[in-house]
Amino acid sequence: MARRNRRQRLPKDPVEATIESLSHEGRGIVRIDGKTIFVDGALAGEQVKFVYTKQHKKYDEGKAVEVLTRSEDRVDAKCQHFGVCGGCSLMHMHPDAQLKMKQQTLNDHLTHFGQLQPQNWLEPLKGPLFGYRRKARLGVKHVPKKERVLVGFREKGTPYLALLDKCEVLDQRVGPRLTELGEMIAELEAYNRIAQIEVAMDDDHVALIFRNLDELSQQDQDALIAYGKQNELWIYLQSGGPDTVTPIWPENPQLSYAPEAGLNLEFQPNDFTQVNAGINQVMIQRALELLEVNEDDRILDLFCGLGNFSLPLAKRINEVVGVEGDEALVKHARENAAKNSLNNAVFEQADLTKTELKDYPWAKAGFNKILLDPPRTGAFEVLHQLADLGAERLVYVSCNPATLARDAGELVNNHGYTLVSAGVMDMFPHTSHVESIALFIKKVIN
Repeated sequence: MARRNRRQRLPKDPVEATIESLSHEGRGIVRIDGKTIFVDGALAGEQVKFVYTKQHKKYDEGKAVEVLTRSEDRVDAKCQHFGVCGGCSLMHMHPDAQLKMKQQTLNDHLTHFGQLQPQNWLEPLKGPLFGYRRKARLGVKHVPKKERVLVGFREKGTPYLALLDKCEVLDQRVGPRLTELGEMIAELEAYNRIAQIEVAMDDDHVALIFRNLDELSQQDQDALIAYGKQNELWIYLQSGGPDTVTPIWPENPQLSYAPEAGLNLEFQPNDFTQVNAGINQVMIQRALELLEVNEDDRILDLFCGLGNFSLPLAKRINEVVGVEGDEALVKHARENAAKNSLNNAVFEQADLTKTELKDYPWAKAGFNKILLDPPRTGAFEVLHQLADLGAERLVYVSCNPATLARDAGELVNNHGYTLVSAGVMDMFPHTSHVESIALFIKKVIN
């Protein structure tokens, strides 16, 4: 006997509903017959018509096709590709409402995962809403059915590249060029062997790294160089891993940025740097304020990268020790310290998930303050070591509210710290990504 097809057919007719609230991803939430449905493109309080897009055992997904009652938080999306491109999910929401939602997301995570709340909330840090993004990884795909090479981001909810003409959040030196880049690649002999373009910029220069799956002919290289010269774009090739990134024009390019006035940090286009230069500058100043830096401080900067926080600290304090797991970033951080004549900034390579701080000579003198800016996975593995360093003040910069909340609970409940303040920073406007910062102070035991 043939097996029955258990896949449930999606209802075809639109369903009318009133949106009760928003998820942390910015999707509308409605409950029908006891089941939760997440509705793309709907805002809290709106009455909408939506169609089902996916059904699951415990919840369903849908997409708003008509807004019957419009929320006061709704705005017209600036991007013509909004709703198709998966890059932005909140462009239909007023920027102030986006920040409110992000602060609520941080609040919910702190409550749920950390079982705590800050003593006070910091004002959100704001920056440019469009053209802010200086780092991006653009997909490249030759699509015979469309008779063109697509360049850009994936479609919302699919693995396929969206058909994009431009991007409003990319820095405008690249954002309007997506069609142009695709047309240029289509003229290459290796038109179907370029997998992606990595974009990196500073104030004055744009670097494009073309990921070439095969070695490019001299004719193709010359075409890329000509395109770069014509449009004042620096051209790199990447034939394999990160260590294969090689400039082909100009001969010795060098990107750099200023985390604050009087400092200049050089970086390679595939180094980690913050995507939003404006927010990065105000974020650094907020971190310095929360740390209450003074010239007698000895501060530990964990996950320091190429010195984004360490070198501004070094201008103000006795000594900063920056610790980073990536050896190449440590090398660049040391070079940046030397070029800025900051002899009180020490950089060390260490994987603190595998070794103990107490095993390193630079940690034995202790630190009175700590700054940490970990990856999305957080810093849980090192928290037990921090309490022994004697730091009375700790600032935590986070790109993931869930791991910040988990780590905050550990610091407060098991290591004697108080969560004094926390707030969000709008590093990625029009997305649900939440960047945040928190201050912890060691409890004084009488």
